[in-house]
Amino acid sequence: MSARDRLRIAIQKSGRLSDASIDLLARCGLKFRRSRDKLFCFGESLPVDLLLVRDDDVPGMIAQGVCDLGIVGRNVLLEQALDSANAGDGAAFREVRALGFGHCRLALAVPEEFAYADAAQLGGLRIATSYPNLLADWLRRAGVQAAVVTLSGSVEIAPRLGTADCICDLVSSGATLAANQLREAAIILESEAVLAAGTLSPADARAELIDMLLRRIDGVIQVRVSKLVMWQSPRAALDAITRLLPQGQRPTVTSIEGQDNQVSVQAICNGAITWQHLEDMQRAGARQMLVLPVEQMLA
Repeated sequence: MSARDRLRIAIQKSGRLSDASIDLLARCGLKFRRSRDKLFCFGESLPVDLLLVRDDDVPGMIAQGVCDLGIVGRNVLLEQALDSANAGDGAAFREVRALGFGHCRLALAVPEEFAYADAAQLGGLRIATSYPNLLADWLRRAGVQAAVVTLSGSVEIAPRLGTADCICDLVSSGATLAANQLREAAIILESEAVLAAGTLSPADARAELIDMLLRRIDGVIQVRVSKLVMWQSPRAALDAITRLLPQGQRPTVTSIEGQDNQVSVQAICNGAITWQHLEDMQRAGARQMLVLPVEQMLA
């Protein structure tokens, strides 16, 4: 890997991961200035630049050393990793962080009238997909021999056109399947946006930038679901109340001046705080409860 002072990150130029990727990096304190062709973003706050590309190009750019990191769907990353393995090459990229957005699933879908019970029923059928390697791997592990029909788009209409008996495609809400008289039958892969990197880490200044960025990303992800919970209660009720908090960290407890055995408490919770949580805490002795969002966090 060639020595280079500036870190490069490839992200999707347009599509469902683009805006969320830029928002994640902004929350990590990165600011960029776009080039006129809108294909390159120069980092202004740190020596970190963005390349705006097609999502299918991200793994290859990491493998070739053109960029150091990339944000891409797990489905794309694993599809290309399997393609490299089938060609006898080791994938030169890997997933380093799940990023918590862009959730979808690669699923097998069958016509509504198909009484699907298990994978064995797929034997001898034609399955259309844009992810032939992931589908073939799933069929192999299930011990099923079926014909994989590779399509670059419009997979969902293949059964209606008579080019396939069922499909394997990305599913989010399921509305597209329903519109084409299909229903989800089995999940091949749970996918989301991931941060990918090369299998070999750079041995120059970029290594420190990657470590710093990973720490910030971890903080951003944790903050998404974290809440600061504050309340007052008798000291004797403290253990019972804190046990009710979802994934709560050890609380900070302060005595209330002039009120014997009364404490003021604050705790970070890494999970949703519902009305039910607050009502249960109140019954356990908590009062004056506040739930506040956490803007930033660094462990």
